[in-house]
Formats: sequence, structure tokens, C-alpha cells
Amino acid sequence: MLNNLPDVWSQLAAIFLSIIIEALPFVLFGCLVAGVIETYLSPSLVAKFLPRNRFLRVLVGIFAGFFFPSCECGIVPIINRFLEKKVPTYTGIPFLIAAPIINPVVLFATFVAFGNSFKFVLFRFLGAIIIALVVGLILAYKFDDPILLEKPTAHDHMHEVAQLTPWQKLWSALTHAVDEFFDTGRYLIFGSLIAASIQVFVPTRLLTTFTHRPVVAILLMMLFAFLLSLCSEADAFIGASLLSLFGTAPIIAFLLFGPVVDIKNLLMMKHYFKTKFIVRYVIAISLLVLTISMGVSLL
Repeated sequence: MLNNLPDVWSQLAAIFLSIIIEALPFVLFGCLVAGVIETYLSPSLVAKFLPRNRFLRVLVGIFAGFFFPSCECGIVPIINRFLEKKVPTYTGIPFLIAAPIINPVVLFATFVAFGNSFKFVLFRFLGAIIIALVVGLILAYKFDDPILLEKPTAHDHMHEVAQLTPWQKLWSALTHAVDEFFDTGRYLIFGSLIAASIQVFVPTRLLTTFTHRPVVAILLMMLFAFLLSLCSEADAFIGASLLSLFGTAPIIAFLLFGPVVDIKNLLMMKHYFKTKFIVRYVIAISLLVLTISMGVSLL
């Protein structure tokens, strides 16, 4: 069917479908987890397992991401449910930052993409830890304000769930997952269409004109990561293909920025989080990625 379209439109359709197909399983997985959280996780259970110390809670959020095989495509609805269950922002947001980067699947893909080299794996792992830690500490000790949009919630929902049979609880979890999937899916579609359009209609040479200047090259690769909106489990292969053109530091910026801030992710966040928080979040991530990448350029 695509063969009958003009080249530019068939290319747009192919890229759009590839992004959707790549991201959809992870969004579905994220929505299923969100449904389980909504049904089975109570605020009292969260309080039972989280340490009391704020710094330790930040660390829990960061390193939980290592054991969670999810990319950024499906992490936002999971974080939303965690925060609704009274997980502190300074635990949930570090998890949002770290999980798409430091989980074993992404790290292994990075290792393979760069010719079985640990260099980029180490830079990516440590960079993500630093970013998540700094943002977590800021939220813990400086800006611990509510960040979720205010939405009507069912009265005494957990009490109602407690009265359900096991099969009814399972059905409730699946129902929430389906609602979450259709609620989140439209943002994935819009974000994927925008990202595909940019890849087709924005000339690559516009993004590669000033690669000889480290700061400009780093900023360009951050912009490139944002516009491409690749899955974090596949972006390392694109980064590796650009290594000879841009150098190490800009590629590190690409690998750190894309999984945390991209088009489809921001559209999903806009559905759940306050605009004020999103703006601060993007500014903080941008400054941290730029600083870390500049540090790498000096090594």
C-alpha cells in the first residue's frame, strides 16, 4: 500500500509506523503495570516498604530503575499511578529518569551498539544516576510541591477494592489498564507523528553544520534526541552511527537526554503533570545533561 504513495509520504508513513510498532509494546506493558498498581497497591503498603529518610527514598527511586525493564515509552503512566498512591515525588521522578536508561536491557543494547565497549555504558549509567540524584534531591529538599494535575478520584477506592474477589480484582486491574492505554495511546500517536514528520521534512544538514564546536554539537544532539523521540532500547544504535561525525561528548548528551525528554514523553507528561513542573523538569534535565557532557568533553 505504501508503494503507491509519493516517496516523501511513504517515508513518513514508514517512520511513523516504525516508531509506533517500537513503542506500543512498552506503552501496553506500562499501562498493565499501572492497572496492577491502581488495584493492588495502597498508600499504606507504600509507606510500609519505603524508608523514612528522604535521601534513602531518592536512592530507592533511582536504583529500582535498574531492576525494571521499561523504556520511556511506557514509564509515565506507571509514575502517575505511583504518585497517586502517595509515593513521594522525590522517589517517583528519579525512577522516571533512571529506569529508561539504567535498566539491563538498555545497558546491554548500548554495549552491543558501541562494539562491545563498556565506555559508553559506563558514561550512560553514571550520567543517568547523577541526573536522577540531583533532581531527586532538589525535589526532596527544595521543591516538594504537588506535581500531578488535580483530577476527580473515586471515593474510598481502596476500601471498595478490598471487598472484591480475586477474579474481580484482576478484572479491575485489566479495566484500568485498558482505560490507561486508550488515554495514553493518543499522545503516543500524536508524538510519533510529529517525530516522524521532523525526520522527513527537516534536512539533516541543518543539525550537523556546527559539529566542530563542542557546546553547539552537544546542544544539537540534545535537540536531535528530542526530535527523533527514539525508544531508549534502540537509540544507542543511532548514536553509534553518528559517533564519527559528532564525537563522544555529544553522543553522551544524545543518550542521556532522549530517554528523559522527547516529544511523545512530554505529551504524555502534559496529560498527568502540571505545566509548571514540566517546564522546571525540562530546564533542569537540559542543564544537567549539558554539564555532564561538557565534563566528558574535557576528559
